[in-house]
Amino acid sequence: MSGVALNGGLKPSTSPKRRAFPRAVRLLRHTDFEQVYRLGRRHFAAHITMFYLLRADSQGMRAGFTVGGALGGAVERNRIKRRLREAVRLQWPGRMPAVDVVINPKKSALDMDSSELGKEVARAFEVIQKFAEKQANRPVS
Repeated sequence: MSGVALNGGLKPSTSPKRRAFPRAVRLLRHTDFEQVYRLGRRHFAAHITMFYLLRADSQGMRAGFTVGGALGGAVERNRIKRRLREAVRLQWPGRMPAVDVVINPKKSALDMDSSELGKEVARAFEVIQKFAEKQANRPVS
């Protein structure tokens, strides 16, 4: 599991080119996506919608991406997925609790600047972090 830090976050790579986005921090199974959609919460932003669900384990955050056919052909969908993966990689929170996140871009995300996309992802991560802290401090009934 190279490239994964102990807290489940991304670890800096020695490569000057870029850091990896390892499988251990990605949502890959259809059932995981379905569970986040069914049981999780939503954060709506101008260009993306984030679905998130706290998990009971302590493995850190996992992220997944869904891009619908309404956003265009395969080239456009793959381009926005690459841009989102890079924005998430750059904005990856260091100390995020165990949470699954699914990011769904809106059509307006196709034309936005990468730095703006990164800022929107960072703001969404802050919202998720605050929600997780609030849930952790909530008394068990």
